[in-house]
This record gives sequence, C-alpha cells and structure tokens, in this order.
Amino acid sequence: MTEMTTIDTLHGEALALAADQAVRAIPPAWPLTATVAVNPFLGQVSDTLNQTAARLARIAGVRLAMPRKHYADKIARGEITDEDLIAALQSSAVFNRIDLPALKAAATEEPQPVAALPTVADLAARATGRDWPALVSERIGSFAAGFFDQGQALWAASRRNGLYAAWRAFATHDLTPEILGLKGFGIHVDETPETPQGAIERVAVSLGLGAEPGTYFHQLLLSLGGWAQFSRHIQFKAEVEGRTDMTALELLAIRLVFEEALYARHKQAIESEWQQVRRKHAEPVAADFDTVIDGLLQIAAERAAQRRLAATLAAPSTVKVAELRPVLQAAFCIDVRSEVFRRALERVDPGVRTLGFAGFFGLGASHRGFASDVSEHRLPVLLKPSIFSCSAVDHDPDADQQARFGARAVRAWGRFKLAAVSSFAFVEAMGPVYAGKLLRDGLGFGKGRGPDAAKPRFAPHLDLETRAAAAETVLKAMSLTEGFGRFVLIAGHGANVVNNPYASALHCGACGGYAGDVNARLLAALLNDRAVREKLAARGISIPADTVFLGGLHDTTTDAVTLFDDDLESEIAAQDIVRIRQWLAQAGSLTRAERALRLPRATAESVIARSRDWSEVRPELGLAGCRAFIAAPRTRTSGRSLEGQAFLHDYAWKKDEGFKVLELILTAPVVVASWISLQYFGSSVAPSLFGAGNKLLHNVVGGIGVVEGNGGNLRAGLPWQSVHDGEGFVHEPLRLTVAIEAPKEAITDILKRHAQVRALFDNGWLSLFTLDEQGQMAWRYTGGLQWTDMRQAASVADVRKAAC
Repeated sequence: MTEMTTIDTLHGEALALAADQAVRAIPPAWPLTATVAVNPFLGQVSDTLNQTAARLARIAGVRLAMPRKHYADKIARGEITDEDLIAALQSSAVFNRIDLPALKAAATEEPQPVAALPTVADLAARATGRDWPALVSERIGSFAAGFFDQGQALWAASRRNGLYAAWRAFATHDLTPEILGLKGFGIHVDETPETPQGAIERVAVSLGLGAEPGTYFHQLLLSLGGWAQFSRHIQFKAEVEGRTDMTALELLAIRLVFEEALYARHKQAIESEWQQVRRKHAEPVAADFDTVIDGLLQIAAERAAQRRLAATLAAPSTVKVAELRPVLQAAFCIDVRSEVFRRALERVDPGVRTLGFAGFFGLGASHRGFASDVSEHRLPVLLKPSIFSCSAVDHDPDADQQARFGARAVRAWGRFKLAAVSSFAFVEAMGPVYAGKLLRDGLGFGKGRGPDAAKPRFAPHLDLETRAAAAETVLKAMSLTEGFGRFVLIAGHGANVVNNPYASALHCGACGGYAGDVNARLLAALLNDRAVREKLAARGISIPADTVFLGGLHDTTTDAVTLFDDDLESEIAAQDIVRIRQWLAQAGSLTRAERALRLPRATAESVIARSRDWSEVRPELGLAGCRAFIAAPRTRTSGRSLEGQAFLHDYAWKKDEGFKVLELILTAPVVVASWISLQYFGSSVAPSLFGAGNKLLHNVVGGIGVVEGNGGNLRAGLPWQSVHDGEGFVHEPLRLTVAIEAPKEAITDILKRHAQVRALFDNGWLSLFTLDEQGQMAWRYTGGLQWTDMRQAASVADVRKAAC
C-alpha cells in the first residue's frame, strides 16, 4: 500500500511539474488598457530558434520563418551576399552537411506545409464530421469573456473560488454542448474533481498519458490563444508582486475536461490514432531539414543587417557638434521612433544635443492622475513601483477629491448608457445631443485625449535624502553628470489617436501602456529642486545654477512636442521658450516628412490629420522596423541615419564605476527591447499564433482584448496592420542586434551573474557586439562566454575575396 501511495505521489508530482512547465511556456498578454510588448517566446529562451520552431511546428502547425521567397529575393538583389550565407553556415553545426550552393538552391524552394498533431477534439471532429474544436473554443471563450471582464459586461460573472470553480458552476448548467451533440457534458463536469490539480490528474489517467504528457499540455494552452496568455499575465503579475496564482493552470484543467468528455464519447473511433499522437508528444523535439534551412536563411538576413549597421557606424558623421555649451539638451526615450526625431532636432541648430534613456526616466512611479481614482504603474512591468505621485490643482485642496468623484460618476453614466434596462431609452432621449460630436469626430475634427494638465507631485512622505538619491541614480544612468546645457528637456513620449483599441500599444512598449509625460515632469521638478541640487553637489554632481530642466511629451503620431513650462517655479525668458518651440516644430516637420515615406497613402502634411481619422488603421507604425540596440555616447551615432530602427541609449563606460550602469542596461533596457523586437518578430512570422489579426474585423471583449469577427479565441500580439502595409511587410523580422561600447570582459562578467540574460544571447534570441572607441563593431559574442574579433575576421574575408 505504501509503495502504491509513493508511486501515485510521484505520478502527481511529475504531472504537476509538466503542467507548470506548459503554463510557463505561454507568454503573458496584458489587457488593452495597459498594453505591454511581450516576447512571445519568453517560455523558450532556454531553447534555440530552431528548437522552438520545431516545437511550434508540432503543436501549432506554423513555421517560424518568412516565406523562402523573402530570402531568395534578397539574395537576388544582393542584399544578402554569399559572405552572409557562408557566415550563417559557419555559425551552425550543419556546416559539413550543407554547402553554399545547396543553401542557395533551398532558398528558391518553399518547404512543405506543416500540420499540428491533432488533439482529441480534432480526432473526434474527423471521426464525426462535427467541428468540436470550434465548440470548445467558443464555450471556453464565452465563459472567459464574462469571468475576466474588466467593466464592459453589464452582469459580472462570479469569481468566487477562482476560474476552475466558477467554470464548473457555469458548465454544469450550460446546455449548448448538449444541444450541439456532446450529450451528458453537464453531468460529466459535475463528476469532475473539485480542484484543478485533481482534474488534471484524472484526465491524464483517462487519456493514458502517464506522468509525462510531453508537449501535449503546451498544445492545449496554445489552442486557447489570448485567453491562455491573459491567464499567464495574471500569474506573471502576481509573481512580480510576490504572490502565487493558478489561473492559467485552472484554464488548462478546463481544456482537459473537454478533451476527456470527447474521448469518453468517441474512444472507439479515435483510440488507434490517439495512441500514435500520444507517442509523438512524448518524443524529443528535433528540427527537420526545412527548419534548419529556415534558420540558416534567418541568420544570413541578420548577418546582412549587421554588416550594414557596421558600415553605417563606421561612416563619418554628417553633423558638426559645437564645442560650446549646448543651449538645449533633449533627453528622449530609447524608443526607435525617437531616433528619427533626435536626428532631425540635432540638424536644426548646432546648439542642440540629444540623449537617449529609458522612457520612464528611472522613476518607477505609481501615479494617480487628476480626475482619476486609479493608480497607474508608469514603469516597466518587470519592476515594482518605488515612488508614489499624484496630480492636483494648485491652491485647491478639494479639487482632486471632487475630480475623483466625477470620474466615478462618468463611469456610472457610461454603464447606465449601456445597461439593458436603460440603453434603448437613453438612445431615444439623449441621442440627438451626441449628433454634433459624432459628426465632428466622423469628419476628423475631433480631438483625442491630451496629457493631464495638472502638475504631478511626489507623495509628501518622500524625504529629501530619498529624492536626492533618486536624482543621482538617474543622472549617472543617463551618463549626464557634467556638461549640462542651459536648458535640459526631459521628453517622455506617447501617442494620441482616436477609435483605436490598440491606442495604449502606441505609448511606451514597456511601461504598462502609459505615456511618459508624468515621469518626465516629475524628473524635471526633481532636478530643478534647489535642495536636491545641493545634495547632488555634495556627491560630486554640480548642476549650473542657470540650468533649467523642462518636462515635455513627444507625440509619436504627430511628432508635436508639448512643453510643460507652466510647471516651473520661475519663468523662462520669452525669447528662450520661443526659440525652443521653434526648434521642436522644425524637427517635427522634418520627422513627419521622413515618416510619411513609410506610411501608406501619407504625406508630410497629412500625418497629423491621420491621428484624428476614425477610419485610419495605421495612424503610425509604432516600433515596426526595430532591429538594433546601441548603448554608447551619442557621438558614435549622431549624424548617421539609423532609419528609425535602433534603440539608442547613452552610455559612457569610463564614467561607470563598477559597471553598475552597464549591468542595469543589460538586465533592463536590453531585455525590454528584446520583448518589443521579438513581439514584432512573432507577429510577422507566425501571425495566426502570435498576431492579433485584422483590425477591420476586431471586436473588443471585456475591455481585455479583441476577437476577430464575432467570436473565437481572444487574439494577442500585434494587428496585421502594424507589420504589413497591405502590399508588403513594414517590419522585417530580425532578431535584435545589441551593440555596446564597453570592455568585453565587463560584459562577460555580467552575463556570468545573470543566467536568463545570458540565455538570450547564448541561444541566439539576441546578437551581441562591442563597439570600440571609434564606434565600430569590434567583437562579436559567439556564446558560451566567448568572443570573436570582427576586425580580424574582416581582414580574413578581404584576403579570401582577393584570392577569388
């Protein structure tokens, strides 16, 4: 008896581990109100792209690669050279089995389509001619939409005792499966164990899975699309806050119960095929020949892009920087859209210099805006808030409280408009009042929501010592500890669009879907504080008495910059503020002209109007095209067009004592940039799995996400319009190239201490280079804490070319 109990315990522990691994293989998806770019391969960073591609071919029926024609055309145009293809072959273990002619020939032949292993629902559908997978998806989606609803539903579903318990209560009374042919389903659900763990164990026994389901659990969660990803988000968020959560595990249990019910009803017809499928799920995942070829072509495309980047950085700068003290220094987010504006701003006057830093500006703020009773976490989702702030009206202590009451009243009014008992009467009585607004917005004369005019303030309990320490940390991380200009603009960024469920996705891709205005204004106020400056001076950072910090907001859709000069305690001379505004306006005009070349049907003059157009599915292209992350002094990149494709972070390693800032860059901004880059990659190469579909067909569900059409799975990732312009891709899916000006030994030391970051580079999800003091790419990281001298490799290549 004891031996059997031990076996059962071990069986349960193995299944629990397999279920947990399947849950962690799913990427999290944040709700539309606070969209965060997420690496869809977050659960596979310990594998290579080829291993991940092989897994997803097995369980999702997708290839993680562009059509071969994409690469063949680049080879034909000379964009991918023989040198790039040979480098890809040499980087792979298949170099002795595939040569250059074979690789070029393979690029001209499309691979055979792949098919996912069938689930029990798929097998039952083949046996009966009924679309059981669609029924499963629809019933789980219908329940999940109500359970996860964030204010859109008029009757909220019960969340008592968690997802699984709520579903059992729902499913035992849901007649739809019975009506559509799944007889006895309600009774079946009623007889399931009361815990999700118990249900998973019972189904594993019923289906004959044993203790090792292989890739089967992962497949079932993937089949639920955005619902699985949103559930994973709830768990991810809980773990960041030090809690535990089982929502995603409970969703897996629900999906398994459907499999069990279908298996019990159709076992005789599907048993033979199911046994074969079970065995295949248990087999090790291995890349086939086509997957290897796809991987080599992907590497070759990335080598070609890296070669072009190296040439750009090696070219002489076209901008002459004045040696005098700058009139204006402007710090922007490292976001790739800032690269275009920074380059334009530096062109308008030699007295302007720009910097790049993470868009939350080092202030992990939990903020309550004026007329809001909700705390907004304006910081990367990997971090917890360390600073608390709020917006309030000057000289009116009651205004903030009244405004929050008003916010609650607005929400109540909105629900009254939609409620079943009042919606039709509301339209009859109040519809004409909205006619003017509808006409105005429909003709494009309406306005989106602008930034909060009320000045943000730190919470009262934030003492001087804490504020000074925060200011010192930020300035050192920005490599801005000397050479301050007369004016320093701290420019957050955001996007102002209308009729766009993905509006928050156009804000910062990392900071919970919020604009950066609050953080910029808080930092400007902090650095203008005389008491803080005195503390900084005692710590070796002397800010000139006449230096003024200005908060600002760069609207990436219109390239207009709002200055919050009313936040200042003392006024700026009129001619100074006029000159700064003129520079910003000129830079905006230049930036719109450049961006319009990529936007379908756009001109420099129409860019602003597109942001107010209800029908415009591409008001801007977000971070499409992102392919590089560069951490170096601005002099290495200024005057060189990086075409809005590079994250630019200012960094001076000789000022970085103990390489603490370098460690911060590698473990935070680089990781965030990789999430963004890989989200665009996944949405491009596997849009059916990691993309949100066609914007024209979207319906918002529960305030959480969208479905495509009138039902089906929740869609997560980027809409097709974010990566494709209708004729071709506006984003070329390339894994991010990271180039840092720092000693390779310092980088190696950091990678030794951070296994998850090292895995991104060792497994090829990112490429890593060092820059030398001339800004040229000098060393390439080859994995396993090893480096290759690019300059030596380049000289060998030159010798080979001469010999040919």
